[in-house]
Amino acid sequence: MSINTVGIIGAGTMGNGIAQACAVSGIKVVMVDISEAAVAKGIATVAGSLERLLKKEKISAADRDAALARIKGSTNYEDLKPAQLVIEAATENHDLKIRILKQIDAMLAPDVMVATNTSSISITKLAAVTSRPDRFIGMHFFNPVPMMALVEIIRGLQTSDATHDAVHAMAKALGKTPITVKNAPGFVVNRILVPMINEAFFVLAEGLATPEDIDAGMKLGCNQPIGPLALADMIGLDVCLAVMEVYLNEFGDSKYRACPLLKEMVAAGRLGRKTGQGVYRY
Repeated sequence: MSINTVGIIGAGTMGNGIAQACAVSGIKVVMVDISEAAVAKGIATVAGSLERLLKKEKISAADRDAALARIKGSTNYEDLKPAQLVIEAATENHDLKIRILKQIDAMLAPDVMVATNTSSISITKLAAVTSRPDRFIGMHFFNPVPMMALVEIIRGLQTSDATHDAVHAMAKALGKTPITVKNAPGFVVNRILVPMINEAFFVLAEGLATPEDIDAGMKLGCNQPIGPLALADMIGLDVCLAVMEVYLNEFGDSKYRACPLLKEMVAAGRLGRKTGQGVYRY
């Protein structure tokens, strides 16, 4: 199936990033969120990002204007109907995703493919609540979406070859490098990454080193572009905690227990960059 229009549910960090990647690549976008303010903020974020690319001479003014013209904001799920693919990019919350998927499934045409941008929740379980499990797939983008090349394409047990191939080709059309992954908690990247971040919090809690030295050690010793604690602040400490709790629940292995310090910081509302304070102040 040719994909020329993509619906995106969620105008936040991931949703507007996916919208930008699609629009820059010539794909029309319908970006839906619960309020006009959320939609306007998402479009403004895309506009700001494109403006920075223009100043760096990575795109032309015509490219910027064309990309913005391809994005339609809405608060109505009905506006998703022209899409061949709808990507759910809501908050990493199981019950919320289930509610959204059931709602759009009842409204979309039977041949429309649905993807979820989840970073940890079972694709097979999410697919099972829809009437189109063979046309349901995971499409895990990485933050910041316009800059990060990787997309994990996650097949549920029910995902058809046709759906996989169409979404894989679409990811390549966005200029991304897709990797195909079997369904399992955390898939590949986060299965390795988030427990590493969690371990960095244990190291911090034990007072082995300062946050700055922990991050410097991993950057200089492991050639990582950003330290695990700074990365946690970028991802959101609440997201890191939620992912660890999914692993513990799904695997039943105590090695996935969340660090008490991570739990404490989330309880305090210190979630990272989005709240102005996490491990570091912003």
